[in-house]
Amino acid sequence: MVGTILTVLVALEALYIMGLEMFGKPAKQAETFELDENITKMPEVRTLLGNQGIYNGMFGVLILLTLVVIHGSAQDIMLKLEMMYIVIVAAYGSLTAARKIIFVQGLPALLALIALALNI
Repeated sequence: MVGTILTVLVALEALYIMGLEMFGKPAKQAETFELDENITKMPEVRTLLGNQGIYNGMFGVLILLTLVVIHGSAQDIMLKLEMMYIVIVAAYGSLTAARKIIFVQGLPALLALIALALNI
């Protein structure tokens, strides 16, 4: 049950990040992603953020669909893989973009993964 709740929170966070990346104001994006506001106003960067946003959003949708459509051991395997994916991507993002990513995105996914592995 705890694993499911944490997994839903991870999915909702991915959808929230999608909203920031795709529809956020440059000032909020700059603050959130530790960028200069002038950079977030560049058309090319806005396109890149939107592209990144769709990835986050679709991953959030995938997690929610996994919870609703897939059942049993297949669901368990999929959710664990999805949480591992987020931890790995967060680690990479922490090394290449903003250090806080590992805590903001990686830690909730890691906690969900642990809860799923312990079946709690």
